[in-house]
Amino acid sequence: MEETPSTPVEETALSGSLTENRTLVATEQYAIQGSFLIKNGATLTIPAGTVLVSDVGTGNFIGVEQGGKINVQGTSSNPVIMRSANSNPGDWGGLVICGEAATTEGVDATAEVGGLIYGGSDDADNSGSVRYLVIKGAGAQINSESQYNGLSLYAVGSGTTIENVAIIDGADDGVEFFGGTVSVTNLYLENNDDDAVDWTEGWNGTVTNTYVKHSIAGFSTAVEADGVNNNPSLVNFTAVSTVGGTGLQFKKQSGATFTNAAVSGYTTAVDMKDNGPTTNIIVEGTGLASAAEDVWNGTGLDISSWTWFE
Repeated sequence: MEETPSTPVEETALSGSLTENRTLVATEQYAIQGSFLIKNGATLTIPAGTVLVSDVGTGNFIGVEQGGKINVQGTSSNPVIMRSANSNPGDWGGLVICGEAATTEGVDATAEVGGLIYGGSDDADNSGSVRYLVIKGAGAQINSESQYNGLSLYAVGSGTTIENVAIIDGADDGVEFFGGTVSVTNLYLENNDDDAVDWTEGWNGTVTNTYVKHSIAGFSTAVEADGVNNNPSLVNFTAVSTVGGTGLQFKKQSGATFTNAAVSGYTTAVDMKDNGPTTNIIVEGTGLASAAEDVWNGTGLDISSWTWFE
C-alpha cells in the first residue's frame, strides 16, 4: 500500500516587535526568528505546553523591554519549552527581561544583550510572571567579548514572579542578574558552560531552592558574584560536580547570605578572585573566616519531584 506523504506542519514566526497583547496557542508551532521584542505596554502570554523553537544563530532571542510583560503559564505536567531544533549549546540567545529597578549602572543603561535599555528607580517593577519554563541550548555568541545567557535579568523588579525554571546546556551563564530586586524560586541549572548563577550591578534579591549540576568539564563556576555587595540571599542552594572545577567565585566586594548550602565535588569550593572580604559571605549567620573554610555541608536539595524538565 502506497503511503500518503505527510503534510508539512506550518510554523508561526515570532520576530520583530510586539506592540499589543498576544496569547500564543499551545497546539501551534512557533519559530523564533531574529529578535522578538515585547514592547512597552504589551504582554506576551504563553500557555502551558507551548514549544518555541529558535532558529540557530546570533540575534535570535526573546526580549521583554521596559514596560513590557511576559506571562509564561507552564505547569508541572506541561511546562513551556524554549529551545533550538537540536538544543545544542550556543544555538540561540535565550530570554532577556529588562526592568526599571535599580542597578549600579544607573537609569536607562544599555544592555550588552540586544542593546536594550534597562534600569530605573522602581524596585517593585513588574515585568510579568514566568512559571514552569525550560530553556535549552542558549548562549549564542554576540561578539568576541560577550554571549547571551539562558535567562538574562536586567534591573528586573520584585513585582516580577519567576519560579520553576530549568536552564540546560547553555554556552554561557544559566541565569545572570544585572542589578534589580527580582527573586527566583526553584531553579535547576545543568551543564551551562560558564557560570550557573551570575550576578553583578548590585542585585539584591533571593533565590530559593537552587540545584546546579556539572557533569561536563570546562565550565567556569556554579556561582559568580561581582561588583558591590548588596547582600543577595541564596536559600537551599545545592551545587554538585562530578568533574571538579570551581564552586563559588566572588569578585571585588561581592558577597551573599547562604542558608543551607551544599557544595560538593568541586576542586575549589570558594575562590576570592580579587581578595575581597570573606566576611561579606554569610553562611548560616556567620561570615567566612577564610576562603578555605569548609562550611558548605548543608542538606542537599531534594529535587525528585522536579520532573517537569525531564
